[in-house]
Amino acid sequence: MVNKSVILTLFISHSLFSMFYDASCPNLTRIVRYGVWMAVSNDTRMAASLLRLHFHDCFVNGCDGSLLLDDTNTFKGEKNALPNVNSVRGYEVIDNIKAVLEKVCPCVVSCTDIVTLAAREAVYLAGGPFWQIPLGRRDGTTASESEANQLPSPLEPLENIIAKFTSKGLNVKDLVALSGGHTFGFARCMMFKHRLFNFDGAGNPDPELDVMLRQNLENNCPNQDDSNNNFAPLDAYTINRFDNVYYRNLVNKLGLLQSDQALMKDNTTASLVVNYSRYPYLFYRDFGASMVKLANTGILTGQKGEIRKNCRMVN
Repeated sequence: MVNKSVILTLFISHSLFSMFYDASCPNLTRIVRYGVWMAVSNDTRMAASLLRLHFHDCFVNGCDGSLLLDDTNTFKGEKNALPNVNSVRGYEVIDNIKAVLEKVCPCVVSCTDIVTLAAREAVYLAGGPFWQIPLGRRDGTTASESEANQLPSPLEPLENIIAKFTSKGLNVKDLVALSGGHTFGFARCMMFKHRLFNFDGAGNPDPELDVMLRQNLENNCPNQDDSNNNFAPLDAYTINRFDNVYYRNLVNKLGLLQSDQALMKDNTTASLVVNYSRYPYLFYRDFGASMVKLANTGILTGQKGEIRKNCRMVN
């Protein structure tokens, strides 16, 4: 007769489930939550940055903590890829949380799961939804700068972005729901300035951008090269709060990024935007579900990968 506990152990070793660390590191969620709270208390932008860190990690060869790896003399990772360099933030927050966990439950919790939990806690702390996260991911030992350079860009057509999401097993609904992460955080002027001054190549602004918003943005992002690294809030109305105002902005031509406003030009995506603008709880439900799908992309479990002692380097 086969021992049921053996079957359960084999199942658990290759699967994710929310209680994965309950016995081996019971204070995990509390430690991550406190670490995120401390970081956001010192820098309100950090909540959005931690969500973005999670997305940029998972979208490149799956959720494996590869984005956290530092370059070495013989290794070139993802931190210096164009979408990440001088842009992605929050590495030190993950380092600090990992340091605490290594003291209380050494070599137990993966950096990947820390990033995943930190993103959830950041959203919740900013007023957004809370969702259950299956845990048990392991850390990768490789990274790819070339793959990171293929991350979805706010400057590319919507059909290209949809294709990139589809290639990761995410559908159009996931795209629209996860785009709601732009309800907080900031973007550099270089990511949207063409909409203000030269959208069509003939010196005209984007007609899909509200005139009053454009005039306000021009004050912060004048048509000069030295303004490229200035910032503007993705949602100018509830800057640091996670809510559904992002979708209301799109309905009213107040989307900052070209890729965001483009969601209103496709019938399928536009209908989702309108629904999320009207029903915040619908958005919260779908956002949480899509975050779980994203976090399950290309994961390593069982004997694959490792549990890094230092998130910046392989063991």
